[in-house]
Amino acid sequence: MLSYPNRPANGPRRSFAFSVRASADIQSVSRSLAHAGAVESPWLWAVYMRVIGADQRLRRGATVMLTGRLTPRDVAQRVAHGLGPTWVRVTIPEGSTMFDIAERLAQHRVCPEDEFVAAARSAELLTLVDAPRVSLEGYLFPDTYEFREDTPAALVVERMVRNWKRRLDEWLSNHPQALTSVADLEWSLHDVVTLASVVEKEAAVREERATIAGVFLNRLRSDSFLPRHRLQADPTVSYGCRAEPAQAASCANFAGTITRAMLDDDRNRYNTYRHAGLPPGPISNPGLSTMQSVLMPAKHDYLYFVARGNRRHTFSADLRNHNRAVRKMRGR
Repeated sequence: MLSYPNRPANGPRRSFAFSVRASADIQSVSRSLAHAGAVESPWLWAVYMRVIGADQRLRRGATVMLTGRLTPRDVAQRVAHGLGPTWVRVTIPEGSTMFDIAERLAQHRVCPEDEFVAAARSAELLTLVDAPRVSLEGYLFPDTYEFREDTPAALVVERMVRNWKRRLDEWLSNHPQALTSVADLEWSLHDVVTLASVVEKEAAVREERATIAGVFLNRLRSDSFLPRHRLQADPTVSYGCRAEPAQAASCANFAGTITRAMLDDDRNRYNTYRHAGLPPGPISNPGLSTMQSVLMPAKHDYLYFVARGNRRHTFSADLRNHNRAVRKMRGR
């Protein structure tokens, strides 16, 4: 038994991702590892895990990086807590806020939540992107990353921002005229990111992103939409309460549900029901396709939309048809 931890398996040399299910126990993990070629004897490895007390410390819900040439001790370190840091794979969904990202990274033990948020707001790291802001919200590119546990938060933030710059620069180099679509609004790239962050939170399905981007751009350009030039987007109100809870009394005890008082409160700087134009900055981290939807929006005359089920919306060009769609949605 003492020599067992020093013998590597004879599986694949290349790295591969291994997910530990949230409901996993030591038997199911050992069988899955053997099937992947990471351990030779699932029974013996499970016994080994019990002997060292790691069978109750599985990284449930995590995705870790393995090869088939690791010793059983190495495999144990990767799939269980308390045996030393390892590399984990973390997927950041499109539309995540920096608070969502911080929580996910902490769950994977990459870095603590508060340290990630502080790094995303640090004056030193704000210089990574040339635009006025109070945080790097909007520039933490949603993607799948491999991080070592206990990575300094500043390095995590920097990697995400550099990924954003690389991916967007590559797309813009192939679409040099893209920014001309918002030339009449005299927007900077930061403004495009800001609207894309709102579209990302409103569009539940990819096919509607360009249409919803077109709605918001129509509202900003229209003199007939009242109140004039207001996005009237619920997610902006929610974000203001989360990012700046002390700014507005209506945000007290905010738990995710928007109230009429919150919509009416102009002390929330992100409240696009009360403030014209774009919010002070991005309210989420949009994916590249959503950025594209703002720069290449659908052309239409819609000014309104309402959810109709199946994560989709009904779009209307005037208030009468919009109200009809709302009544239909409510079953009247």
